[in-house]
Amino acid sequence: MKKTELKDFLDNKVVLYNNPKFIESDPIQIPHLFSKKEDIEIAGFLTATISWGNRTMIIKNALKMMDLLDNSPFDFIINHQESDLKIFESFVHRTFNYIDFQQFIISLKHIYNQYNGLENILAIKDNSKTYQTAINHFKKVFFEVKHQQRTQKHVSDPLKNSAAKRINMFLRWVVRNDAAGVDFGIWKTHNPAHLSCPLDVHSGNVARKLKLLLRKQNDWKAVAELDKNLRKLDKNDPVKYDFALFGLGVFEKF
Repeated sequence: MKKTELKDFLDNKVVLYNNPKFIESDPIQIPHLFSKKEDIEIAGFLTATISWGNRTMIIKNALKMMDLLDNSPFDFIINHQESDLKIFESFVHRTFNYIDFQQFIISLKHIYNQYNGLENILAIKDNSKTYQTAINHFKKVFFEVKHQQRTQKHVSDPLKNSAAKRINMFLRWVVRNDAAGVDFGIWKTHNPAHLSCPLDVHSGNVARKLKLLLRKQNDWKAVAELDKNLRKLDKNDPVKYDFALFGLGVFEKF
């Protein structure tokens, strides 16, 4: 396809999938249960963290997470005592277990108390045009507090060439702002032009078929290559094409 044909094709797929019906089967439905900014971003971050594998199971376990947080994630995180974390011992999602969940609560409290929250700590502060260094900095801060080594694997580091799919997906949710009603756009200090596509098996395979991506591995180098090509199609909102790539891969088996 020529560039104009490809853009028209993908723009139509964005319209097809970027609408409230998409929410019904997607983990983004979890933060949509909330209206308070901090609840939305915490619910989104925790849900994105366990977003690998079967989507039905992701949603089920994310709902369980919210239930354990008394369906008031921000209030629980800010006000919890160590004894409150014992109830998490029944929780597990694949390799993410209660030890990791407890650590995430402790680290999030640290970020809100010491760094003015997730929006501030994930902001790009070095004039770069992607979140690569911002995510690396976030991970360092997240594990400033005492923690078990095992939990570190649940926060990706793009400077170690990770595609950081889940955190890029979370960033899409909270930064992108359009009228479609799927993404939230609650982080007004962030720029959607700097977002990267959440690269996984589905979006990667579709991107390669459309010649948007040549690199075979799904790593940060592939993310950077896909960024470059999606920004040629829409420099202000390149990650809207995540809806097209995901929809083509998951729903249309493209």
